[in-house]
Amino acid sequence: MSTLTALARAQAVVAGRAQPIATVRHLHVHPRPLVLIPLAMAGEANAPLAAMAGTDRSAPRLLVVAQPRNRSHRFAFAAELAELLVPYVDSFTAETEAVAVDRGRDVRHRFTDAPQLWVPNTGGVDFLRLFGRSTRFRSTEGEYAVPPSVPLLGRWLTFFANAAEVAGSSLLLNAVQALGLHWASGQSSAEDAQLAALLGWISPPPGRTGAEAALMAEDPQLFPPAGPATDPVFDNHVLAPLMSTADPDVAALTEVLHAQLLPTWELMWRTLDLLRELPPGARVAGRWDSDRDTYSGFVQHLAEGGPPQPRRDGAVAAAARLHRLENAATRYAVQRAFDDPLVMAEYRLTGAAFVGDVTLAKADRIDDSGKRPVLRPRIMVVTTETVRVEPGATLSSPQRPGQKALVISVTAVDEKTEVLLELSGGMGRKLVAEPGSVPEVGERLLLTTLSEAYRPGGAFPEPDRTPWTHGGPPVAFEPSEAGSEQADQQ
Repeated sequence: MSTLTALARAQAVVAGRAQPIATVRHLHVHPRPLVLIPLAMAGEANAPLAAMAGTDRSAPRLLVVAQPRNRSHRFAFAAELAELLVPYVDSFTAETEAVAVDRGRDVRHRFTDAPQLWVPNTGGVDFLRLFGRSTRFRSTEGEYAVPPSVPLLGRWLTFFANAAEVAGSSLLLNAVQALGLHWASGQSSAEDAQLAALLGWISPPPGRTGAEAALMAEDPQLFPPAGPATDPVFDNHVLAPLMSTADPDVAALTEVLHAQLLPTWELMWRTLDLLRELPPGARVAGRWDSDRDTYSGFVQHLAEGGPPQPRRDGAVAAAARLHRLENAATRYAVQRAFDDPLVMAEYRLTGAAFVGDVTLAKADRIDDSGKRPVLRPRIMVVTTETVRVEPGATLSSPQRPGQKALVISVTAVDEKTEVLLELSGGMGRKLVAEPGSVPEVGERLLLTTLSEAYRPGGAFPEPDRTPWTHGGPPVAFEPSEAGSEQADQQ
């Protein structure tokens, strides 16, 4: 937990209400998302019990598994879920747009929009990942054949679950994490995992404090767990009697599961309402463009008959994926800070960023020490904040992200610090800086060690050249019913 977040939690306790830790929304909220709330049967590995899903707040669709231990019932549930999810994800393939690549020398096409799934919590994401794993390899022929929509559903669920691991992606979001990114409650992070309690702190009922609303949310009669785990009392006293017979009462089971899921359904849409009230950050649209690229690529992969995602990545694929995830996490952290002064304040506390006033500026300075003269303006920035950078370090500013500032000297004068900087980039290609590209005297400037500069991908060998120390070349996967059964247990 960061220093400012800890302070915000303390202030939330005093104020009786969650405190904002962001001034903008750091994720994309789709105008037509698919909300999906899964429930799993206790004591069974990834056995679906029910799900409430839909894109219309007033018309949720409830899917129920009368006997989760029965494989036929489980895959009938998967087929029903596929009837709901697959048409939704396919509904965004009608329109494409051209995107310039290779500096305008070529174009590629992507869809103008993409789907977005919402689940209540990280447990919901894990459930979708495991359920996708257990369905995407199913055979559509033979003794245990399933409808073709079932393995397709599994591949889409795996796609969304993989996207959820990428920092900044908005293809699959969970409500608890999204709210925690923008508000700090007066309770612990573990207690924030309960959606009803967290919303109680953020938007308590009239006349109640956040703590009172969170305490009320602990009553499973009023706010059943958001899943995928269910309340043990409900399991023992309500669910077990209904499912103990060979021929369960489906109507009664549907009624009680609807009552269990409906409160969470309302909480999910309240979450979307709260997030939509925040203005989006400047870089949110760019990250959604990347999500649309990812979605477009996967649709093309399916159209070309590409294989399902492997059960386990080979050594090369795993290393490349880890590298991409690390780059995405670093890029997302920088973009959040550049979009949001409250996030940037954390870096100012540690000295990785500071705000100062430009007191001197020589915009026409030319450096002719090299083979050809280049424009290298210098500016002096004076600040009262802590500066923990050394000469030779490179800084950047959110106001001019394409420009680099080389630290020439750092001098402490009384209670202030003078930082002499040499600028490069973002000023045009001539020896005269374009208007506004060089900070002027009197301008207040934010400078930081954070940078949005391009990060090249890692160099990895081809999979068929995987060294023996890492298992050698991966073996091609051959789907089998035994393998599918094993996936159910993992």
